[in-house]
Amino acid sequence: MKVNGLLFTILLITFTLSGCQPSRESEVSGEAQGTTYHIKLVMKGSSTSLDEVRRQVTAELAEIDAQMSNYREDSEISRINRLNRITWLPVSKEIAQLLGIARSVYEHSDGCYDLTVEPLLELWGFSRHENRVPSQEEIDAVLPHVGMQLLEVDVVNQRIRKKDPKLKIDLSSIAQGYSVGVLARLLEALGIHNYLVEIGGEMMVKGHKANGDDWRVGIETPNPLSRKFEKIIDVREQKGTAIMTAGTYRNFFEEKGQSYSHIINPKTGRPVTHHLRSVTVMHDDPAWADAWDTALLCVGEQEAIRIADAEHLKVLLIYDGIGKLETHTSKDFETFQ
Repeated sequence: MKVNGLLFTILLITFTLSGCQPSRESEVSGEAQGTTYHIKLVMKGSSTSLDEVRRQVTAELAEIDAQMSNYREDSEISRINRLNRITWLPVSKEIAQLLGIARSVYEHSDGCYDLTVEPLLELWGFSRHENRVPSQEEIDAVLPHVGMQLLEVDVVNQRIRKKDPKLKIDLSSIAQGYSVGVLARLLEALGIHNYLVEIGGEMMVKGHKANGDDWRVGIETPNPLSRKFEKIIDVREQKGTAIMTAGTYRNFFEEKGQSYSHIINPKTGRPVTHHLRSVTVMHDDPAWADAWDTALLCVGEQEAIRIADAEHLKVLLIYDGIGKLETHTSKDFETFQ
């Protein structure tokens, strides 16, 4: 799964601005969730000052961190993980909703998308950047305590129940997308309707730039040694769209000539071994997009193609072909373009 925390996967999508003229968009940027964020916005028509936007953005990100960070002992999700109980536990509306999304994506990805893989990420050293290849005995000891089937989620009543008291939840593969959506809604509430919100490469784009041009988004070629673009997208979706990418090609380690990705198959307890290098998902909802890009990256290129078409997802896949990278776009992605 994505490791970020929240620390998430490092920057996989980069936005580009066309032309050589200085940008007339206002900008708010900083550090949060173990990464950086950048917001470009057109202030025309809004009575809110840029300082007020910056203040509210900072406050929203701090609140999300207090709820969902696995790296804070006092966060809501860390407190839940420490409770070794199998009774119903109350959770915030936000966490209940994200777990409801995660449950649906889990079911439609044959269990490959799983928010309970944190013990496996710790075992392989991805959580603390202390990578190692664990023994099969170590993996076998952890696997019984991993699986979304061990978690009951009651979204309506905002509560969850662990069937295994040792179960741990890691929201890092969905919370960054959720955060992007929160900031987008904040801008809307402040009367700002043309913006690009980006956190750690995950983004939401709406409207157009200050000069009337479309926002342009570059999808990286999945090569750890370069920062080239595989595809440039002109975003003409005026109602707004999330653009999320997950990849296996930056967060990995090598040992004895073998490469190990941070995308863990929760059924085997081991990194995936297919040829899919990156997945980009465009969706109305950033949280759904964030969950789906990780899920499709987990299942591999063939199954990702099937799921994308079945679920009517706008998806761009980049995978290893014979001697070169190949790309595949879903039917709905092609319609968007």
